[in-house]
Amino acid sequence: MSSKLEAIGIAKRYGDAVALEPTDLAVQAGEFLTLLGPSGSGKTTLLQMISGLVAPSAGRIEIDGRDVTHVEPGKRGIGMVFQSYALFPHMSVWDNVAYGLRMRRKSRDEVRGAVDDALAMVRMTEYAKRFPKELSGGQQQRIALARCFAYRPSVILLDEPLGALDKKLREHMQSEIRRLHKELGATFVYVTHDQDEALTLSDRICLMNQARIEQVGTPADLYDRPATRFAAGFIGHSNLLEGALDDTRGASGEAILLAAGGRIPLPMNASVASGAAGTRHTLLVRPEAPRLVEPERGFVDGTIADIVFFGSDTRVQLAMNDGSELTVRCERSLSPRIGDKVGLVWDPYRTTLLQA
Repeated sequence: MSSKLEAIGIAKRYGDAVALEPTDLAVQAGEFLTLLGPSGSGKTTLLQMISGLVAPSAGRIEIDGRDVTHVEPGKRGIGMVFQSYALFPHMSVWDNVAYGLRMRRKSRDEVRGAVDDALAMVRMTEYAKRFPKELSGGQQQRIALARCFAYRPSVILLDEPLGALDKKLREHMQSEIRRLHKELGATFVYVTHDQDEALTLSDRICLMNQARIEQVGTPADLYDRPATRFAAGFIGHSNLLEGALDDTRGASGEAILLAAGGRIPLPMNASVASGAAGTRHTLLVRPEAPRLVEPERGFVDGTIADIVFFGSDTRVQLAMNDGSELTVRCERSLSPRIGDKVGLVWDPYRTTLLQA
C-alpha cells in the first residue's frame, strides 16, 4: 500500500549541530502517527520540515507520491495546529475559523458552510460570536482545531497542541482529538513528549532520541516489545534488571539470568537460548507483571521500602537483596507493609530481554 506521507533521507543540520540525522518515515492514509521523544530528540524539527516551515539539509518529502520538498507551506495541502493556538485576538471565533478559507478565495457560501460544520464538529457553535479572550484554554484549542479542519486538509500536523492545558482538560481534549480524527478520516502527525498521551492517541508511535528514530510501532509494540534500552526506559514505568547468564538451565531448559540477587528464568523464545554463560543482559519487567509471594518462594527477594497510593492501585517500592530497587503495582485488596520481606514471581513471557 502506498504511503500518504513519506520522508526519505530527510535530515537537518545547523552548522556543526545535527538537529535530525538522515531519516526515513512513511505514514499511511488515515493513520494517527505520534512523534514522541524528549526535548532535543528531533521530533519538532521533523514536523517542521514536513510542514515546510524548515528547509531540510538533505532528503525529500512526498505527499501522495508528489515531491513537496521545495513547495511552500500554504500549497502543500497540510493543516497545522500549534500549542500556542495562534488565534487572532481582534477577530471573532467565526472569523478566526473562516480566515484560512477566505485566504484560499472560497466563495461566501462555501466559507459559511465550512465554518459552521467545523464549529459543530468541535462543539463550539454557540461561541461563534465571542472573541478569543472570552474563551478558556480548552475552548481556544478547539477553535484552533476548527480553523485547521475547516478547509479539510488530508494531512494534519499537531505540534504539542495540549501542552499548555492542565491534566484534566488535557485528558478531555485527547478524547476529543481521537473523535475528530475518526470523523475526519485525515492523516494526523502529532508531536508530544508525553508518553501517556502518545499511548492513548496513536495508531503508531515514532519514538525519537538524539536526532534519530529509535523505534516505530504500535503502542503495544513499544510497551510490550521495546527494541532498545532507551525505548524500554522511556515508555511506561520500567524495572530494568541488570545481570549475566548463568551456566546452568532451569527445570524446563530455559536460560537463567542472575540479577537482583536471584535466579530469573527467561522465556524459552528469548534470543539468548544458546548464549554463553556470563553474557550481560538487561531484563525489562513492567510493574504490573510481578506478584508478591512468601520470601524465598519467588525468583527474587526484597524488602518493602515504600508504598504509594495511586487510587486504582498501589505502587510498592522494593529494596532487593543485591541493593537494587524494583517497583511493583499491587491491587488495593493487598495490604503490604513497609519493612515486610517478600518474594516476587512473574510469567517470564511478560518480560523483555534487552542486550546490555
